[in-house]
Order: sequence, then C-alpha cells, then structure tokens
Amino acid sequence: MVLSTALRTIIPILLLIGVGAMSRKLGILKGGDARVLSAYVYYFALPALLLVNIAETQFDSSTLRFMAAGITPVLIAFFFYLVISRLFSFSKNTTYVLTLGTIFGSWGFFGIPFVMFAFPTREAEKLATLSLVSIAVVSVTISITLLEYYRLKETSVWSGLLVVLKKLSKNPLIISIVLGLLIALLRLKIPPLLLTPLHMLGSTTATVAIFLLGAFLYGRKYTRITQALKLSILKILFLPAIAFLTVGFFRLGEPHRSIIVLMHAMPLALSMIVLSERYDFNKETFASLILITSLAAGIYLNLWLIVLGHQ
Repeated sequence: MVLSTALRTIIPILLLIGVGAMSRKLGILKGGDARVLSAYVYYFALPALLLVNIAETQFDSSTLRFMAAGITPVLIAFFFYLVISRLFSFSKNTTYVLTLGTIFGSWGFFGIPFVMFAFPTREAEKLATLSLVSIAVVSVTISITLLEYYRLKETSVWSGLLVVLKKLSKNPLIISIVLGLLIALLRLKIPPLLLTPLHMLGSTTATVAIFLLGAFLYGRKYTRITQALKLSILKILFLPAIAFLTVGFFRLGEPHRSIIVLMHAMPLALSMIVLSERYDFNKETFASLILITSLAAGIYLNLWLIVLGHQ
C-alpha cells in the first residue's frame, strides 16, 4: 500500500518535471516560453478549476469547518513569528523571510496535482480546491501585504493597505474565488455551454503546472543553499506539524484531515520567484528554497501520508 501510493504520486510528478526540464535542455522551450505557460495556468486553467469547483460546493457547517481547519495553521504560524520577532528583536527582513518561506505554498500548481494522484477521486479534487481557497485567501493576503510594506518602507499603514487591496482586487485567483463563492451562495447554475469549457480548462491545471515546474527550475543559478535548507524545515515540518496538531479540533474525517495537512506541506510556490524579483526581496534564497522543497516533495509528502495513517 505504501509503495503503491508512493509510486502513484512520485512517478507522475517526477516524469512531468523531467519532461519540462528536458524541453528546456533540448531547446524546445526557451526561458521566456515558461512564462507563457505560467500565464496560461495562472490566468486561465487554475481560475477555471477554482471557479467550477467552488461554484459546485454546498457551503454547510462541515464545509465551513473544513475551511476553518485550513486557515488556522496559517494564522498560528503568522502570529507565532510576530511574537518571536518581538521577543528576539528580529529584523523586519528576517521576520518577513520566515513568514513568507512558511505560509506561501504551491497549493494550486503542486498541491492539487499531488492530492489528485494520492486520492484519485472527484471528492478529493474538490476538497483540494476548497482547501486552496481557504488557505490561499489568507496566505496570499498576508504575503502581498508584507511585501508591499517591505517596498513601501515608511508609508503609513492605511496607505499600504489601500495598495494591497487594489492589487488583490485584480488577482485572477481571488476574482475566480469570489465569483465561485457568489454562484455557490446564491445557488446559481453555470450554463452547460460555459461549464464544459471551464471544466476542460481546469482539467489541464495539474499536468501543465507540474510540467512548468521542471521548465522553470532548469538552467537557473542557485545560491544561498544553506539558508534555504534551514528554511525548508519550516515548509517540510513546521507548518504541516501545526496543521497535524490542530486539525483534530475540527473533527474532520478522512480524506479531509489528510488533505489539510498535505496542503500545508506543499513546496514554496513558483510565483514566489516572480514576487521576490518584483519586490527585490531575497531572490536567491527563495529560488533555492523552491528548488529544494519541490525536488524533495515526492519523498517528504509521502512520509506525511504514512504519518497520517495511509499505510
């Protein structure tokens, strides 16, 4: 059972990453081509997947409990860093690196595909999407807020908050989440003529996202490996451990419980490369952290599956 689950998750991911990297090595894709694929997933495939799955979700007490279980570990980690930064007088840079390196995960590009490979059911796909919604809304808001305040330096809190709200209002993932929630809460139905292409777009997310990972990682120069290795512990152990310890309070069954823990263990998101370059914030460290957590994910995520009792 352990071997079959590991093979079902590791082999497809490694093959797709390898094909993506090979496409760069053979010159089939150039450096800029990977950004085109990234734009496709970010602006079309993933928003379609989010919109459809959220719109088809019934938001009852169990659903809200599941979403709360996803949000709680992020909030605990965030406030934990705020407290220890005050106690030990951490610099703003250190506090922000620790926070972003912990809470900003690849829930869509890596998390949904991994869950679909580990739990090949329609229910698991919906749960992975729902956990992405709850985790991403909080994590992305906190992350972009910190990066904006890092760049804005002396700007007032309210001015910085206004900038952040404007950016979030234009984010395609946030827009698709809000639209999906409105459709679900108002109990509307997406017309079949729209639903079919949306399902087709969304179904490409897993394959293209993992392929894209290989294309992105190939050919980059990686430095600050030692610092990235230390930070990787936060992604591999710290945040999923918080999720593992807190998820019991929400009385979740399987696979709900496991999916929440696994989603919090996902590698650092590829989009952090773009964000770190845009905000000129520890670019080398985050690039190396993405490499380490992505390549190690096939092993440590399966170890978490064993801890969660999937033997």
